[in-house]
Amino acid sequence: MTHVDEPALIAAAKTGKDAACCELALHYRDRLLRFLIVRGVSRADAEAATQDALVNAWRCLPSYDPRWSFSTWLYRIALRQIPKKTATEVPLTGNEPVTPGHADAIDLDNVWRLAQQHLNHDAVSALWLKYAEGLKIRDIAHAMQRSQAWVKVSLMRSRRALRAEVERTMT
Repeated sequence: MTHVDEPALIAAAKTGKDAACCELALHYRDRLLRFLIVRGVSRADAEAATQDALVNAWRCLPSYDPRWSFSTWLYRIALRQIPKKTATEVPLTGNEPVTPGHADAIDLDNVWRLAQQHLNHDAVSALWLKYAEGLKIRDIAHAMQRSQAWVKVSLMRSRRALRAEVERTMT
């Protein structure tokens, strides 16, 4: 990922510079899309929600509070765009589910598929924001409108459940 001078782009976008808005959107589009797909949203719904989130972010840019990271603000907007009826399981790659005895059961895509199969959507979202996007606990809590304690407990329980499932799958 290329380096983006985010504060300068945000300042420019707030003054109406379309090029700055476009650069911010291009920088975050794929990250938002992956986040929504991992959360269990169908690809078509994730693409629509991503587009809606970016448009709404552009419209609401004057309300952006720089106390929070820009990505946290975008994830929060994206979560609001998810259709109420979402898919219960959408694999990241391939169509096959993870089954016991797979030699590659601990590769990264399979771990995310295991998470989708065995954890609720909020737990998967918290895991993704922490480990795929590198957000801090407070930013995850803000993006998901949960307490920091909830995020910490959810991450701990999710890691424990995934560890048990990987061990079960490997036997």
